[in-house]
Amino acid sequence: MILLNINDYEHKLDIPSDTHLLWVLRDHLNLKGAKFGCGIAVTIKSQNFDFKEISVERINVVEKNGQLKMVISNKERQHPGIVNGKVIERDYPRPPGIIFFNQWGDEMGGLVYGENGENGHFGSLTWDKVKGDQTIGFRYIENENGKSLNGLQIWQQPNIPGDILKLKLDSVRNIKDEALRKKAVEELRNSNLLTTPRLFLGKSRNDAVMLELLDLKGNTRLVIKVDTGGAPKILFYDESGNVTYKLPKEKM
Repeated sequence: MILLNINDYEHKLDIPSDTHLLWVLRDHLNLKGAKFGCGIAVTIKSQNFDFKEISVERINVVEKNGQLKMVISNKERQHPGIVNGKVIERDYPRPPGIIFFNQWGDEMGGLVYGENGENGHFGSLTWDKVKGDQTIGFRYIENENGKSLNGLQIWQQPNIPGDILKLKLDSVRNIKDEALRKKAVEELRNSNLLTTPRLFLGKSRNDAVMLELLDLKGNTRLVIKVDTGGAPKILFYDESGNVTYKLPKEKM
């Protein structure tokens, strides 16, 4: 990585260190005003250009001081994300799209999209908790069979940095005994240390339109919906998932 300052604007370039400066300016920065001056010196006329079309694999949008603010990328070169100042380690490529970064350099959300199986796809715009994961998002997810879920979703995130939460989750996943592992997961849930869905407003995969409200443990407590037959319903649930009251009331 080479950092080049031109007219008080910093450029980060991933190029061989022995690349001739002239070719850097002309070929990598598209400063065609730079020319040979007796084979030694170069001059720069302008750094402003108008493009009709440009093809790139990734664009990094940075502040004047070089701080990363946004990445627009394909899947292969997508940024892995940063949380609490640490690059997120991933075992899988991220989807193409736009990743946003806050004033501390941490990821704060993104607009991504991609395939969902051979015949499905998805799109998602989400915003993250400070030093954490997604809290609100608009999503469209279509499966291979054409069934889709789309709408507004809200999640409750633990009030601890994401990197610390990952260590806790990794330790739980490494528990060999299934019963002990489930117990450890339940302890995390009871301590509000898991990402928990709290609201969904949209269309479900069975084509009902609905508002679903969930408690801090992720249990559905209230559903207002119009089912596929056009019937409106309001359902109240206890923490175990049992319906305690419904409207309209069932006829006896």
